[in-house]
Amino acid sequence: MPEALHETLAAAAGIMAVAREPWWVIASAAIALHGGRVSDVADVDILASVADARRVARQLGLELRAPAPHPRFRSEVYLSWGGAPLPVEVIAGFAVRSGDAWREVVPATRQVVRVGGIALPVPEREELRAIVESFGRAKDLRRADLLPRD
Repeated sequence: MPEALHETLAAAAGIMAVAREPWWVIASAAIALHGGRVSDVADVDILASVADARRVARQLGLELRAPAPHPRFRSEVYLSWGGAPLPVEVIAGFAVRSGDAWREVVPATRQVVRVGGIALPVPEREELRAIVESFGRAKDLRRADLLPRD
């Protein structure tokens, strides 16, 4: 795992210590935590509850904001923190558009992966694959294919 990603994951776990509800690392960083050989992790995406996103924002002195409109993705709350080598994005109330409907992304599974003594929760591998594939972009489909198969 690249040092920048390792340092960022450690920092992300630190800022999420204020969380009172389950949270997950998702997307490319989660694929890397599952052993996928992702070479282009640009940020660490954290899926959290709205209440926990507010706690993180208060702790960091950041304003919560709604992200710019996107045709495939929406979230109730979004914050980006630049206090680590890679940006950490905390997303709450996240939904993906499928056809004419929006489907909220709330993982049903939660597996803890330990990296250098740091506990990082991720969706289990097959659920993560389904989540990433639901994003529907070519880059996401390629990343989902990087997840090791059972």
